[in-house]
Amino acid sequence: MLTEQQLHGIYMPIITPFLPNGEVDLESFHKLSSSLVAQGMHGLVVNGTTGESPTVSPEELSLLSAAAKSAIGAAKIPLVLGTGTNDTRASVKKTELAGKLGADAVLAVVPYYNKPSQRGIVEHFRQIASVGLPVIVYEIPARTGVRMEIDTVRTILDMDNVAALKDCSGSTQLLRTLQASGPVKPFLCGDDARLLEFLEAGAAGGMSASAHVRPEEFLNLYRNFRLGRTDEARAIFESLLPLIGLLFEEPNPAPIKWMLAELGQIAHGTLRLPMVTIGEELQSKLLHAGVLRGDALAM
Repeated sequence: MLTEQQLHGIYMPIITPFLPNGEVDLESFHKLSSSLVAQGMHGLVVNGTTGESPTVSPEELSLLSAAAKSAIGAAKIPLVLGTGTNDTRASVKKTELAGKLGADAVLAVVPYYNKPSQRGIVEHFRQIASVGLPVIVYEIPARTGVRMEIDTVRTILDMDNVAALKDCSGSTQLLRTLQASGPVKPFLCGDDARLLEFLEAGAAGGMSASAHVRPEEFLNLYRNFRLGRTDEARAIFESLLPLIGLLFEEPNPAPIKWMLAELGQIAHGTLRLPMVTIGEELQSKLLHAGVLRGDALAM
């Protein structure tokens, strides 16, 4: 099971490749997972937002989990499975399944669309944490339609089995406010364009979807920062910002899937509706930006 000591570095919220008929492409998934593990990712996150979790069935999650565990092999890095939904009972069932599949932790998003009260959010995570697996709470108000208040976050982070928080709140304010009153459980930045800002504020690392395309550079950014080479880290980060901007110009993970298919790292860039492939304008921008250099993902 995931420990706080393992909650550092760059965790990959990996895409879920699909075949043209919409079925899961396990061969591409295993190939991509194996490459990312070999390049030194600190953890794999399967069935997160980048993995199109709302469209992935429990049966498919079982297959993806087995493929990820095979790819991890002797590396023994943590495997995190996304189990969060806007239905607490369904989230608990998925978390129980994650335990049976051998996950080291789960990633559970604040309930979306329902817009629950703060008390409702607390009870939602209390139920998920009661399963017994380490829980990484995922705060992303732009997608959920609700923002956790500081006292809500404190209450949830104080729960047994809640291990960390993935922060896509839009700033480091939440982290800095909690730090002002004492030690805080690990934060992982979920906003790639703010990764360096979060590291400077004391975050343990990031869940960085953009690292699909430049894994070595994201890892070097993190290593340089931890070694105190802040100028080198900032130079790497600034060189990545144009790419990050393009990868989020249309909804994630469509740009990443298109690029990985162009690079031959997955067989097809298929998405499941309501997600669709990127438009020609963004394709042209990516091509003319020189992002698709042949060594982007050394296999």
